Amino acid sequence: MGDEMRVIISAGGTGGHIYPALSIINKIKEHEPKSEFLYIGTTDRMESKIIPEEKIPYVGIEMKGLSKNPIKSLKSFRLLLKSISKIKEEIKKFNPDIVIGVGGYITFPVIYTAKKLGYKTFIHEQNLIPGKSNKMLVKYTDKIAVSLPGSLKYFPKEKTTFTGNPRSSEVVKAKPIKKEELGLSSNKKLVLIVMGSLGSMTISLELEKIIMNFKDKEYEVLVVTGNNYYEEFKNIKLKNVKIVPFLNNMLNVLQICDLIVTRAGASTISEITAIGLPCILVPSPYVANNHQFYNAMELVNNKAGLLLEEKDFNAQNLLAKIDLVLNDKKMYDEMHFNSLKLSNPSSSEQIYQLILELVGKNDGKDNQ
Repeated sequence: MGDEMRVIISAGGTGGHIYPALSIINKIKEHEPKSEFLYIGTTDRMESKIIPEEKIPYVGIEMKGLSKNPIKSLKSFRLLLKSISKIKEEIKKFNPDIVIGVGGYITFPVIYTAKKLGYKTFIHEQNLIPGKSNKMLVKYTDKIAVSLPGSLKYFPKEKTTFTGNPRSSEVVKAKPIKKEELGLSSNKKLVLIVMGSLGSMTISLELEKIIMNFKDKEYEVLVVTGNNYYEEFKNIKLKNVKIVPFLNNMLNVLQICDLIVTRAGASTISEITAIGLPCILVPSPYVANNHQFYNAMELVNNKAGLLLEEKDFNAQNLLAKIDLVLNDKKMYDEMHFNSLKLSNPSSSEQIYQLILELVGKNDGKDNQ
């Protein structure tokens, strides 16, 4: 290739889809700085704010996910039909070398339409069990990349590759910060407790009851409450517990932790496996198809983490699991090693090579 590629990329709904899409864009730019991008997302979800701020050309499409409510589903279906003609117009106008989908319901009409128009298509799945869009897109895509080895069985062997999550390449590059910057001591083990960027009401209520139990522990605890729940915690003063509403340098902080207690979203899994950080996973029971539970079980079954279900999240269970991991060196080292095996630090590079392969085979498009 020269130093340019024309790429349409689509991903929507959550950071778990959007940030891997940005990692792919950054990797293409690194190799081919003159590449041009068009990002197709929804009009009203996270990507509609994040992507324009990154100065990436953006087209918003009005879309809604399918619902169990038949009236809402009918509305979603009408929007889908309407979206296809707008997407068709945008794809033909931009005339890409490749169209990439990185998850969320917006990717279905984008990849489907691109394939129908004769363009090369590529999708990436972040969760262990594929989302609805990616399941439906199997026959409309040329290549599929997956984040976890356990996902390979859900897709056709001949077009699927385990690449890991492109986000993991960025975690590996992050520099550790000094513990002192967070008001922590440099010679104690550090346990990080964080429940996603917004935090969790259920876990916060339970943590308020648990927190005093940490006061005589040898290790230190850094609790990230999420902005919504900080008020309840801000007056708690314990010498070995530090409480913050959020961390904007999370990737740097992960480098100095010994153990993390966290949700099991796709991005989180990719970040902790990238550096082999032992974990206690508390999957959110409030997500589609219970996918966080299955993500967590991929680590548990590979002896890379422990599971603590939200219904069992209490002082006795949490402290027992923390003590178990921190005090058993053999188990700890095994977790670290097994976790690394579930990741691929050169993920975005491998994805770039797969894209090149596809684009290289691009033998003229059938522009209808």
